[in-house]
Amino acid sequence: MNGLTADEWLRPLRERGLVPRGALAAFVVGSAARGWHNPRSDFDVYIVAGAERVSPTSGTVPVPLEPPFLRTEAFVANERRWDVTYWLEGQVDQILAKVSWDAFESGRVTEDTLDLREELLLSRLGSCVPLLGREWLERNRARLAESAFRSFAVVRSLGAADDAVEDALGQLEAGDLQSATISARLAFGHVVDALLESQGEYGSHLPKWRPNRFKAVAPEAIGFDEYWRVETMQGYDAADPGPWIKDVLTLCQDLAMRVEP
Repeated sequence: MNGLTADEWLRPLRERGLVPRGALAAFVVGSAARGWHNPRSDFDVYIVAGAERVSPTSGTVPVPLEPPFLRTEAFVANERRWDVTYWLEGQVDQILAKVSWDAFESGRVTEDTLDLREELLLSRLGSCVPLLGREWLERNRARLAESAFRSFAVVRSLGAADDAVEDALGQLEAGDLQSATISARLAFGHVVDALLESQGEYGSHLPKWRPNRFKAVAPEAIGFDEYWRVETMQGYDAADPGPWIKDVLTLCQDLAMRVEP
C-alpha cells in the first residue's frame, strides 16, 4: 500500500490533530488502498467516530442521514493531497439499515436508496486498508456481507443495462445508429458492472476503474480480452455500425442471464 506502514499513514493525520480521541476506526480507501494509484492520485482516508469532530478547518458535505452532513479535512503532505472524511457510527448504522433484507424484500430499496457517498462507504469496506479499529471494520464487513447490498447493486445495474438495451433496439429500428452505438456501449458497461458486483467487486459509479475491477475477480462468464475488445470498440465500423451494435446487444443479453442477482 504505497510502501507505507499503518503508523506512517497515521503520522501526517496525528501531526495535524485529525485523529480524534476515541476514534473507532481509520482506514485508507480508494485507489491507494487497491494499489491502483498513480503519482497524481489523492490519498483518501475515512475515520469513524462515536461523536462529531469539529474544527476551524473542517468542511462539510451533505448526506441524507442524521446528522445530514459529513465533516471533512484536506491537506497536502509528501506532495500529495489528502482527503479525510469523518463518519459517525450512527450514520454507518443508518446506511446499513437502508439496504437490509427487510427493506429489499419489501420493495423499499430502489436505485435512489443510497447517494454516492453512502454507496462509496459500503463499496470500500471490503477493499480498504485498516489503520485503526480492525475489530470495528471486521464487524461491519460482516454486517455488509449479511445485508442486501450486493443484490441492490446487481439489480440496479441489470435494470440499467436492460433500459439501455431497449433504447438501443429502438434507436436501431429508427435508423439512429449513432445514438444506438452510445446506448449499446452503456448497456455493456452496466451488464459488466452487474457481473462484477455479483462477485462482490463494487464501484460502478467509477467506470475508470472497471478494467482493474474486472481483473480483480476475473469472471468466468467473459474473458478480459473479449471484455476489452468491446470496451474499446474494436471491430466497430463507423460506416456500417449495425453489426457491431447487434453483436454487443446479444452479448449483453447473454451476460445478463449469467449474473446471479
